[in-house]
Amino acid sequence: MKLIIQPDDGVTPLLKAVRRAKKSIDIVVFRFDRPEIEKALQAAVARGVVIRALIAHTNRGGEKNLRKLELRLLQGGITVARTADDLPRYHGKLMLVDDTLHVFGFNYTKLDIEKSRSFGIVTRDRKLVREACALFEADRTRQPYSPIHNRLVVSPETSRELLTAFVRGTKKQLLIYDDKVSDNLVQRVLQDRIRAGVEIRVIGKIEKTLTGVEARKLPDLRLHVRAMVRDGTSAFIGSQSLRKLELDGRREVGVIINDTRVAKKIQAVFETDWAHAAPPKAAPEKEKDKEKDKDKEKAKEKVKAKSDVPTVAVAGAG
Repeated sequence: MKLIIQPDDGVTPLLKAVRRAKKSIDIVVFRFDRPEIEKALQAAVARGVVIRALIAHTNRGGEKNLRKLELRLLQGGITVARTADDLPRYHGKLMLVDDTLHVFGFNYTKLDIEKSRSFGIVTRDRKLVREACALFEADRTRQPYSPIHNRLVVSPETSRELLTAFVRGTKKQLLIYDDKVSDNLVQRVLQDRIRAGVEIRVIGKIEKTLTGVEARKLPDLRLHVRAMVRDGTSAFIGSQSLRKLELDGRREVGVIINDTRVAKKIQAVFETDWAHAAPPKAAPEKEKDKEKDKDKEKAKEKVKAKSDVPTVAVAGAG
């Protein structure tokens, strides 16, 4: 397995993968604005590579761009299919190049690749590749997907079960990148792990105030990945947040990684990001409590100031 770290690695790993393709490329697109990747795909077609693109039926604010992309890819000799509209979003990001699977937390965009913290994973694990091929084919032909692999994490079919189990299996430490952890069941499992003595830290946000969980915000980078590192030995990278909609209602794709070397790399990036991240601003209730404390202190200071004023004796009329 190989880890892609954004924005450090940039577009280079994607271009290398496309340029090395010999037989086939299957690519799933939610957002796309990188002309160099588009040119590399067209060049691959010219040398005989069979390319199939599965384009999301919608995204927020970019449907016209998706339709224009479809036309350009068709003109370049790429077979294009569009996802069904049975789910609110087809938000997964993956690419199959010959016998290699790429799963990304980022889109094929300048913003995600150059200005956001994100990760991608590259693997030649045969079972994972086979499962991703089955998912691609099911979505391309708009047929039901029947999962049989417990490390390819797919919403809405398996994400809740697999990610809840991943969190529940933590023994010592859980590090989370997530824009907003808000699923009620997941938060209950996190609370349970805290009671068991597990250290939990979040770069991003968590909906509920869980005693023992600290969250911080990246100061200089946009966060566009959902990732976890468990006990420094296993990890998850994908497109799905720990939110109900993304676990149960949209097409999302991720991978559970049992490669300690990769997990340690993500852990190291997390620790660096954590050191530079700022603690979140106090919640409104806490701010109110702080204001009340300040008012009390001011009142005490006023009382003390009055008591310290020297008494002036006034002589009576004689």
